Amino acid sequence: MNDDDKQQDPVARLRAADPAGDIEARAGFADEVVARMTGPEAVPMAGSAPVADLEKARARRRPRWLPFVAVAASIAIVGAAGYGIGASEGGPKSLADGAAPPITLQSNGRPESVAQGGMEPSVGSGAATDQKMSSSTYPYGSGRNAFSASGLGTQAGTAQAYAYDPRSASSSDKVAALAAALGIGLPVDLRDGSWVAGPQDGSAPSLSVSLDGMLSFYFQNPQVNPWKCEGDSACEPTGQPPSEDAAIGALRALLAAAGRDPAEFEFTSQVSEGSPTRTVTAKPVIDGQQVDQGWSLEMAEGGAVNANGALADVIALGTYPVVSEQEGFERLSDPRFSGAATSLPIALRDQASTTKEWVAPTEPPATPVAGTSVSWPVSKVEIVSARLGLTTQWQPDGSVLVVPAFAFTDAEGGTWSVLAVAESKLDFRAF
Repeated sequence: MNDDDKQQDPVARLRAADPAGDIEARAGFADEVVARMTGPEAVPMAGSAPVADLEKARARRRPRWLPFVAVAASIAIVGAAGYGIGASEGGPKSLADGAAPPITLQSNGRPESVAQGGMEPSVGSGAATDQKMSSSTYPYGSGRNAFSASGLGTQAGTAQAYAYDPRSASSSDKVAALAAALGIGLPVDLRDGSWVAGPQDGSAPSLSVSLDGMLSFYFQNPQVNPWKCEGDSACEPTGQPPSEDAAIGALRALLAAAGRDPAEFEFTSQVSEGSPTRTVTAKPVIDGQQVDQGWSLEMAEGGAVNANGALADVIALGTYPVVSEQEGFERLSDPRFSGAATSLPIALRDQASTTKEWVAPTEPPATPVAGTSVSWPVSKVEIVSARLGLTTQWQPDGSVLVVPAFAFTDAEGGTWSVLAVAESKLDFRAF
């Protein structure tokens, strides 16, 4: 590496090293992907299915029931998955309105094993629906977007920051209490980087609590899982989902058993079309703001099928300097911050739900002629409002902060998020 390369911005070096950095997707590629994913014959690939479509896919195929780690279970659902493309029982229901919705940054410093970009779960762009969107402009972050705004605040300030305190909750007694609430008896063992209770081979109810920055746990009960099939025969789950009160009551009891106050959470409940289970989530509320790392429980007639959450308490870290709304807006165009669209603009929600089934072409595209203009679409995004909230940020050592972030709303109803902490408290060193 020569001296010029050493001085080059790390982001620029990364882009220069990308062998596909100059490749543009063909015109209409994004439309085809949406059509394939939302059409009547769409079968989701692993890690790429909108939440509301999972049950339809399960009805077409025998599900491969697999446990997954709690960190992956708390994937930030934004964009298409967040709107639940497909039918559901009236959509998400909230029993305790009032707190501002959570803010989730693209990647959030999360481990790469947690899916973060692409069509699902992270969909975002302010691109107009009549544009042929390429993979470099939709749906990723701030690439080739022209942002505009007026009337944003110019006053910097301070805001409270927080952190998860995993060591205070990492004990056999704490895990045993949670296991007991889930119907799992002793012993509780510490092995392979996790507290575990119950058999870990998927044959019976089991609990695993990871020694990560949130003390994330995952519970599974294959004995009541209506999606679990034996042998190679097709699986046709039966039964009716439990009531909203029953499912939320079960999650509230679980929170209490873990030493958490259910009154500090806001609950939502949802049933996908044809599903024999109900999913309920609980998002912690801090200073009137929901935090994006919550608890979740899936319940069937026979009881809890699975559950996940974070056992660590959240503690205050004091105030941090934050930039003004205007400076936060300018970060949307700064590659160091990669402002991410964290909810789909209204126009694109309509497009995603009404796109017709993809029709296979019968011939390749026409050969370009001399003088053909080079397609370089730029999406115009007009920011109309800003909100200061909180987001989780995973640190290189595995610890987890809850820090100030801005959520900007554009003229089409999309939401863009960016870190609000001032540069004086940011460590830009690569790791």
